[in-house]
Amino acid sequence: MKRARHSQGSVVFDRRRDVWNYLYCDGGVRHTRTIGPTSDYPTKAQAWAAVVNLKGRNQTAKEAATLTVRDIAKRYESERMPTRKETRRVYLSFMNNHVLPRWGHSSITALQPRDVELWLRQLNLSPKTRTHVRNLLHILVDYAMWAGILELARNPLDLVQVKGATKRIRKPRSLTLDEFRRLSIQLQEPVRTLAIVSACLGLRVSEALGLRWSDIDWLGGTVTIERAVVRQHVDDTKSDGSRQTFTLAPELLDSLKAWRQATQFPKSDSWLFASSVQIGRKPISYTEVRRELRRAAAAAGIGHLSTHSFRHSFRTWIDSLNTPVGVQQRLMRHASITTTMNQYGDALVNDMRQAHEKVANLALRQ
Repeated sequence: MKRARHSQGSVVFDRRRDVWNYLYCDGGVRHTRTIGPTSDYPTKAQAWAAVVNLKGRNQTAKEAATLTVRDIAKRYESERMPTRKETRRVYLSFMNNHVLPRWGHSSITALQPRDVELWLRQLNLSPKTRTHVRNLLHILVDYAMWAGILELARNPLDLVQVKGATKRIRKPRSLTLDEFRRLSIQLQEPVRTLAIVSACLGLRVSEALGLRWSDIDWLGGTVTIERAVVRQHVDDTKSDGSRQTFTLAPELLDSLKAWRQATQFPKSDSWLFASSVQIGRKPISYTEVRRELRRAAAAAGIGHLSTHSFRHSFRTWIDSLNTPVGVQQRLMRHASITTTMNQYGDALVNDMRQAHEKVANLALRQ
């Protein structure tokens, strides 16, 4: 074999096997590593390039082994974590309460599927929350590959499964029209109008709280969703698709006009549901909305109710009117029609009974 010498080893062509070999010393011990056949590396220069690439990958692997999950998480937070305030809050909550206490001092390469899955199983959390924690770990590994800390490859956490991830522990509540009317009678302003707007448009409570009077086009009869208020902080909507303009039915427009005449804060730049405690500088708090809903629900005798029940009810109502699924998705502002079909709404009992009776009549008709 003819040897080409190099300060960091030698590339040698083995004529018998028709392959290039890399000869080097590590700690005084000689090593030989096969680079590949001449069909892959026709020239010595190409073989050396493969050696350099191999060394780069080895160096990256060594560096990755010295970086902990805490190191990666800190870099991810400053470089790539979502900027929306509520999303960051949730990510940091999962990170500080679950990920870092267990994996913070471990190398990023220690995140192996079996260990992670067994750890997730013993967490005293709902399947959905365990899935969120798993997804955050997945994001950290993706980030490490994006940042060049890990070699580009399939994310090993793709193999981690969370049993029951798609199942809800508590079924979402959808109100019947009668329940909603009974509730609205008991509600006090401004929560009463907020509930009406949320139920008629399928808004999230954060989007309803983020409305200003300037968002309403009184002549055109429309309202534009441009922002959300979460924990008294003004933020972007949950997604770009959530930012949308709705046409207001005449009855809803009349309700809004009546509320504007009654409120202390009717100016164009004021919040629709301004807080009198904050002298109109902020909308009423989520806590205040939830407290009033619980009181009114108890008075109306309709049981437990959450702020998201209005959005679920909206989807149930439009579905009961035989609204095409594509239109339902647009009204709900979901990126995927699967979300509209599987996670929102519930067939009303009367609608189910009527559908059953129609099928029975067809099947049993003599």
